[in-house]
Amino acid sequence: MPLLNKTTSAASRATPPGLARLRVALTVFFALDGFIFAGWVVRIPAIKEQTGASASDLGLALLGVSAGAVITMTLTGRLCRRFGSHPVTVACGVLMPLSIALPPLTHSALSLGLVLLVFGAAYGGINVAMNSAAVDLVAAMRRPIMPSFHAAFSLGGMVGAGLGGLIAGSLSPTRHLLGLTVIGLLVTAVAGRTLLRLEPPAPPTPPADRPGTEAAPRRAGSHTRGLVIVFGLIALCTAYGEGALADWGALHLEQDLAAHPGIAAAGYSCFALAMTIGRLSGTTLLERLGQTPILVGGGATAAAGMLLGALAPSVWLALLGFAITGLGLANIFPVAVERAGALAGPNGVATASTLGYGGMLLGPPAIGFMADWFTLPAALTSVAVLAALAAVIGYTTRR
Repeated sequence: MPLLNKTTSAASRATPPGLARLRVALTVFFALDGFIFAGWVVRIPAIKEQTGASASDLGLALLGVSAGAVITMTLTGRLCRRFGSHPVTVACGVLMPLSIALPPLTHSALSLGLVLLVFGAAYGGINVAMNSAAVDLVAAMRRPIMPSFHAAFSLGGMVGAGLGGLIAGSLSPTRHLLGLTVIGLLVTAVAGRTLLRLEPPAPPTPPADRPGTEAAPRRAGSHTRGLVIVFGLIALCTAYGEGALADWGALHLEQDLAAHPGIAAAGYSCFALAMTIGRLSGTTLLERLGQTPILVGGGATAAAGMLLGALAPSVWLALLGFAITGLGLANIFPVAVERAGALAGPNGVATASTLGYGGMLLGPPAIGFMADWFTLPAALTSVAVLAALAAVIGYTTRR
């Protein structure tokens, strides 16, 4: 970990303008990913009404996004190794905006599920490809800048959701999502041109007296694969909480604490805003504290925040708990993905991302089952348990 906090002469002789342009281009793709995905999410109710799908049929159709993403994530690592992470990022940056225009053209849950398979494939592919490119840039710059990319994703999502909410009453889903297609293709044309012109930076050569540092050549042994899975489990613990709060946070505030619907809707916003702020400050925190304190401290903070959010007797204390949870979880996923990528390249990113995305899928239904067996507040404490588990795993992998 100490290598991340030092700037060597080799790093300083790299082409800073090229690395800076590459960082900007990747940041744009992360923001675009969040922007388009959030724009789709806010139109799901309108698409449901258009297709005439029942709640269960819609749930099955939405699994198309998940299935497409998980299947593609397992393949994108190989594509990045063969063709490079930059071309794959641009290709998915074209496919994702094109596919987002398809859902309004469907008129049944089955056809919706099929087109969402395509959207999910593009979404999963771009996440692995751009994270792989970001891992290479982190290694070249020798600065822990991964959280800044995920902050761009969060900011893009907040802008996309806010804009979608504002125009939902005046624009049909067809025009709205077609507008996202145009914006996405224009942004990809500009940022993609830069990305394709720049070669992925070569990882720095480790000093002779530091043979065990993270810049060492990547090995694909069983020990390395095991560590990649461990970091993927850390990502899963983080994404589980994000998915759970997205789907159940507002219901908990309204049902268990008698919050006004408007206040209840602000619950996830508090969580998302706190997570964005945490990621914006993530690079500075990582440079000053290192990765292990971020994993351990972040997991412990999120566990305490979620216990408060789930068991608080008042709405405002619960909102505070949600915000603390967001701050704690903010940088765990980026650090886990970066460490997996540093160990095994694009395949490591693909494995960690797939496990993380699986956690986001696992969270909502798991909370639902536990809420039926016990109560919703008790079920939400599982987020705290997994956050604490992430802290423990982070501590055990500190070396």
